[in-house]
Amino acid sequence: MLTTRLFTHRYIPARLPNPDGRERVVIVLHGLGDSLNGYHFLPEALQIPELSYLMVNAPDAYYGGYSWYDFMGDKEPGVVRSRGLLLRLLEELEEQGVRPADVFLFGFSQGCLMVVDTALHYESVLGGVVGVSGYVALPERYPAEFTAAARAQKFLITHGRQDPMVPFDPAHKQFQELRKLGIDLTFMAYDKDHTMLMEELRDIAIWIRGRLA
Repeated sequence: MLTTRLFTHRYIPARLPNPDGRERVVIVLHGLGDSLNGYHFLPEALQIPELSYLMVNAPDAYYGGYSWYDFMGDKEPGVVRSRGLLLRLLEELEEQGVRPADVFLFGFSQGCLMVVDTALHYESVLGGVVGVSGYVALPERYPAEFTAAARAQKFLITHGRQDPMVPFDPAHKQFQELRKLGIDLTFMAYDKDHTMLMEELRDIAIWIRGRLA
């Protein structure tokens, strides 16, 4: 059973053990004002029984839910603080015997921003990074802050063309800029607003299975 001292969390074990005995885990980050309780559907939606899930709450209370950084003010202090916690979480998982290559990061909205930011600052190559309906935290810091592993990370980013909260065009441009800087990033667009579609979740599951293979 995986655990962490850093976040309120819920661990959902894999339904099917991996033949090699290794644990493969998805760390799930919610969006602004939400919590880990909003993502209990994810294992059933993705239908990848060999994956376990570690769902975490962001550090700051926000109108009945939680936040990863200050949405209305200067986001940088919160992003840097939350990044540090997430990097420590990855260290905790290594201490519990989970290799970085067996860890996937999954984030929605603010969580998307955080998984992308964390992976670009992480020193080891992860299994993969999935970001839904988010944007890039501090693009002016790149590529200077890329780690040596950043260009070896694999990213899948999905976004809605009708998203009113994180407009499509600016976000798409930011992720295109990351690709120009050598980041291995697949971007998929959907006719949706600030939500997740079953079609999108199926595409995410296909991408993750490809990484597992």
